[in-house]
Amino acid sequence: MRIGLVGARGYVGAELMALLAEHPALTLAYAASRQGVGEPVVGAPGLTMQALTPETVAGWQADAVVLALPNDLSRTYVPSLAADTVIVDLSADHRFDPAWVYGLPERGRAAIVGARRIANPGCYATGMQLGLGPLLGLLDGAPQVFGISGYSGAGTTPSPRNDPERLRDNIVPYALVGHLHAREVSHQLGRAVHFTPHVAGFFRGISLTIAATLTRPETPASLLARFNEAYADEPLVAVGAEIPEVALAAGRHGVSIGGFATEGHRAVLVVTLDNLLKGAATQALQNLNLALGSDEGLGVPTFDATAVG
Repeated sequence: MRIGLVGARGYVGAELMALLAEHPALTLAYAASRQGVGEPVVGAPGLTMQALTPETVAGWQADAVVLALPNDLSRTYVPSLAADTVIVDLSADHRFDPAWVYGLPERGRAAIVGARRIANPGCYATGMQLGLGPLLGLLDGAPQVFGISGYSGAGTTPSPRNDPERLRDNIVPYALVGHLHAREVSHQLGRAVHFTPHVAGFFRGISLTIAATLTRPETPASLLARFNEAYADEPLVAVGAEIPEVALAAGRHGVSIGGFATEGHRAVLVVTLDNLLKGAATQALQNLNLALGSDEGLGVPTFDATAVG
């Protein structure tokens, strides 16, 4: 299967190219970027970088195209692609569009199989949904989520949120209400979720501390059992009793959930993941596999479940 990648020189594009280079059934046939036009594409012998324009993409004979672009740009490329081309959009442009399938396999695998328009979830949103999913029947009110991301989550375009000097020995809160991923998660779960994001001086990884009021008291052991049952057949979700640490998330292809604590009706847990992998590129590969008829895990490196004790 021939894959095209729009936005190949970004952080997520680079991760996806590395995964495609080792994939036994998918090959990177086209790549476009604002930078490096005409230069050889690393890991794809004979392939050169093309200009980042809808006209360029319109000429591709690809089975699937991944749009690894900033928000508000991806939608301008969709009309250039044939209706039968699989499109996986990593931006937020189509996450609220009912004509697109929401691509979180662990919560909607069946709908992704054979789909032609797939909206890849946001990185924070992936961790929040997997951390809250098993609690949906127990939630009383809106859960509160405190999130910290490495600065790669702000992309490659220079900004205060990816400036290493500003972030040195620092943590910066932002979008304290109305964050896009809070709206995304609330939309997908069908209930309000309150989220306060922060960025820190490490490069990659996300840590989410989720606090929720439950309709009945639970124990750490009962929550651990509940999550183990929910994700028993999910190879990219690791559940454990210990608190997962964000340093262990970097470079790993799954989500770690642990640190279950309770106090009466209150429950707290921690979720970690790599924002560039399961938060973006690895998930895109899962979605490509499902849409193109391959095994979902084909080409996905084994997730090391020891990320959770």
